[in-house]
Amino acid sequence: MKVLLTDGNFKHTLAAVRSLGKRGIEVTVLSHLPISISFYSKYCQHHLIAPAPEKDLRFADFLLEYVKKNQFDVLLPISFAAVMQVSRIRHELEKFVKIPLADAPSLGIAGSKERTIQYAEKIGVRTPKTWYPKTESDADAIAQEVSYPAVIKGSEESGFVRYANSPEELSEKFRMIARYSPVIQEYITGEGYGFFALYNHGNARAMFMHKRIREYPVTGGPSAVAESIYDPELRDAGLKLLDALHWHGVAMVEFKKDKNTGKFVLMEINPKLWGSLGLAIASGVDFPYLTCRMAIDGDIDPVCTYQTGVKFRWLFPADLFHVMTNPRIMPQFISDFWDPAIRFDIDIHDIRPTIIQVGMTAAEFLLRVKQKRFWRPHGRPYC
Repeated sequence: MKVLLTDGNFKHTLAAVRSLGKRGIEVTVLSHLPISISFYSKYCQHHLIAPAPEKDLRFADFLLEYVKKNQFDVLLPISFAAVMQVSRIRHELEKFVKIPLADAPSLGIAGSKERTIQYAEKIGVRTPKTWYPKTESDADAIAQEVSYPAVIKGSEESGFVRYANSPEELSEKFRMIARYSPVIQEYITGEGYGFFALYNHGNARAMFMHKRIREYPVTGGPSAVAESIYDPELRDAGLKLLDALHWHGVAMVEFKKDKNTGKFVLMEINPKLWGSLGLAIASGVDFPYLTCRMAIDGDIDPVCTYQTGVKFRWLFPADLFHVMTNPRIMPQFISDFWDPAIRFDIDIHDIRPTIIQVGMTAAEFLLRVKQKRFWRPHGRPYC
């Protein structure tokens, strides 16, 4: 089997490369960055510099020409930008390679926070109270009626997030990200949870769930440490949403468990492979491999059980940045090195990507400090 992956600079691309490569699958990786961690994995047989999918519309044409000239069995787009560019020309691409991807209408809903929340409300999935301002005047009016803290989110999957603790702050921060068509939401206090699934034309074929233990930024962001769990209520909420969308391919449905009610509240749908993919693989649900097998064979046997209580840690940069911005957890940060339940994204048999990550962590730290977005880049919600 020959598989092509995009976005070699992402940690979950590396997880997919290792998963597939360890099974003897020939893996090729694209990235716009010459120093991409997946390029340095021993499981990456070929790599190539490509246009940046989030910035350059030529990425789709580049991809089409590449799969025309080089035979691949499966294409796995990793980033949201790559997913949307692939979706735009999927009918051309599918003449040359299999693409396990949801259809354009479903992606359109999942890729927009505004449309996701509206769709979830319609089918009875719990959501935060949400406002949809179209102008700065709308936002100013909404600022007078919301409870604080409030959240301002860019509507697109890659959009910005800001927290506001007063009407003046909300209006100011709305203006900062107005070009991303933001929505305004009530702030849900609670822990972050994820429901992850692989679908075959509306039928769930694999599923997994996790709880975030630490994240960066500490006010809400990608997992630094997460734990595999199984929760029937979380499962049912995730399935309800993806079933209704007649989903195909992989997706993550992100929730918060409301501290006040104990109920799961929808945050967003991630219509692609996700940052905490390594935990699912370590727990026994190998989404990259299962996705490729489904694409080639037409279907797979369902995978609905996995090991719970597995903890996974992304040390560079996420957990290191978490402890630097939340030093109170330093004792736990240190003791976790001796916790036998914790797995790392560090593979001593494939160490070169980690060496690259260490250097990139230092560079990322300096850049974030310079741009004043290291400590609390989204702001701080005062609850």
